[in-house]
Amino acid sequence: MVVFTAGNPGEIDIKLFHLNFSSPITFAFTIIFSSGWLFGVICMGVYTYKISSERNILRRSLKMSEKEVSSLRNLPLNDAD
Repeated sequence: MVVFTAGNPGEIDIKLFHLNFSSPITFAFTIIFSSGWLFGVICMGVYTYKISSERNILRRSLKMSEKEVSSLRNLPLNDAD
């Protein structure tokens, strides 16, 4: 980003919906880069939360299954005579 903005001085016209304004390329590029980085961090946070909650659900399910297996192992065997 630093190399790009240093090599491209000047201003850029930005048209956003009905707004028109002029900004230095360095400022515009910095804002775009920062907003993209922030969007990526937010997306990764949501994904991490989703994976974490799924992992907790699977852990609870595993504990319940282990308890069930343990209780079934402790049952006496009935021989078929």
